[in-house]
Amino acid sequence: MVPLPSVPWQLTGNHWLTLPCIHPADGSIHALGVLHRGARAAIEMAGSADFLSGKGTPLMGPVLRVGGEVRALAAEGIAWERAVGWLPTFTCTIGALVVRGTIFAPYGRDADMAGAVYTFAIENRGANDVSVEVALEGTLGHRQQRVRTARPFDDEHVVSRTDDGIILLEGAAIPGLVAVALGCEGPAAIDVATGSSRDPRPFAIRRTLLAPAGGAVQTAFYIAVGPERDGAQATVGVLRRRGWRALLTATREALMALEQSTGSEGMDRLLNRNLLFAYFYSVGRALDDAHYYLMRSRAPWHGMGCTVRDWEALMWTLPAVQLADTGLARELLVGACELHGYAPGQGVHYFDGTLFQPGFCLEGPGAFAIATDRYIRDTGDDQIVEDPVVADTLYLAADDIAARRDERIPLYSTEVTPSGGPAPHPFTLHGNAVVAMALDVFRRTLDEEAASAVEDPAAVRAALRRHFAVERGERARLATAVDLAGGTDLHDDTVGSLLWLPLYEAMDRDDSLYRRTVRAVRPASGNAGPLLPQLARLLGPEASEVIAWLRRAPLDNGIAAEQVDDDGRAVGNGGDAALAGLLAYTIWYACHALGVRE
Repeated sequence: MVPLPSVPWQLTGNHWLTLPCIHPADGSIHALGVLHRGARAAIEMAGSADFLSGKGTPLMGPVLRVGGEVRALAAEGIAWERAVGWLPTFTCTIGALVVRGTIFAPYGRDADMAGAVYTFAIENRGANDVSVEVALEGTLGHRQQRVRTARPFDDEHVVSRTDDGIILLEGAAIPGLVAVALGCEGPAAIDVATGSSRDPRPFAIRRTLLAPAGGAVQTAFYIAVGPERDGAQATVGVLRRRGWRALLTATREALMALEQSTGSEGMDRLLNRNLLFAYFYSVGRALDDAHYYLMRSRAPWHGMGCTVRDWEALMWTLPAVQLADTGLARELLVGACELHGYAPGQGVHYFDGTLFQPGFCLEGPGAFAIATDRYIRDTGDDQIVEDPVVADTLYLAADDIAARRDERIPLYSTEVTPSGGPAPHPFTLHGNAVVAMALDVFRRTLDEEAASAVEDPAAVRAALRRHFAVERGERARLATAVDLAGGTDLHDDTVGSLLWLPLYEAMDRDDSLYRRTVRAVRPASGNAGPLLPQLARLLGPEASEVIAWLRRAPLDNGIAAEQVDDDGRAVGNGGDAALAGLLAYTIWYACHALGVRE
């Protein structure tokens, strides 16, 4: 498991590029990363191999010189805020100068490019003009490929400059996987270490400005990535041509269009921060083919990395994306069917659809049906089932589920649970609740002949109550797994929790049997545990208390983490982008569909 960062990182990024590690003390960028479909991995560049610790050399960072003397940005304090709830922005004071910086990855119409922009505005409140040099200085010292674990590249680092004033960062090996280009607005002085080397290669790009008395001056640096150096250089040229002001305006407008509301300002902040994190960090656009892909998380400190289960992609990430951007949701749903639909539910996949870890999970094929139905219900776009890829996937999912039916009883078996562990017994409560909802969808979407052969979902729901209830009367509760021969298991699965049953219409949230079962699976206090059960409780009788707890919970600096303590502080696998999507959607659903209020 990758350790959590030791400092409160600011996070920014778009579908092309992520800048996950921006140090709040000095605004330095410790790492940037892109997806590469050919490598099935995230490719990351950093100043040093220990960039997650916050103690290593940054990849690049701002340096200000006033009168030729270096002035520390945070010498008199530095204040961070998030413009539009997402864009890291800082303000600091250096004598009579007020410096404001913003880091953003352009996003939106005519702005969605594989790059980032670092802007600076310097206000001079003094009585005399001041000459200020603003620079980005750094070191290329580490490059790595990461699916789940990091593997450093073994070729030499190369830093060079072009005739049009751009710095290029890349590896010596050909063909390479990624190159970074760095330029700025207006003329600049450039220093680079020539030649390739396994040692860190320093570089700097400097711009001299005159801040007039009582006035302000602005400048910007442009960072672009490409699968090779010429493409990265060309992207910097486009960023320069369009200009940082137009790019920032487009980005702000696009981000505001994604925001959702619950009627509570505090909950809106939590919902939208996690929604945006899921939107950009659980969905990526590969640098080498420009297609969108779903994955668990692009944050380098999350141990699941660039792999994904069908359930996480379709039931955690996709609902959140659909709230904000139905067009992208459609593209992701079709893409998931194309990449994963050939064998729905067969295990964990690389983000390009290749099987990473086999293991049939019953919820997987059910997720394709439920996700398709939810998309149709929310958008009215019922033509999606006419797409051949989606249609084929639904038929394959129906066949895979039917093949798992018990010979005597309308219940269905699984090999592993949604959390990836082996099922304690073949028939799980959560899995069959999902199947019942999927069967509803199949009966409505398959052709008449195929639909007539689909099991009646009411029979499955009746079988749930009949075969999963243990004990009777006032002590009755539900087992989480059974073998239909008297064997039962009462331990709830972290991901496939019985707490989610109302979402699949398997039981009403006020059902007495459900409520008794919920009370019985309450986790013991005082220990770190998964965040998921807390989110599931938003559907049950304790929803208002959970809403209040979530508002107070630190999480991973406000973003979902797989493991949290009693107070909601991240203790493992922070930056969980798919889980952030589930958090955002479940809050929205609890507030809008169930009427839950704090």
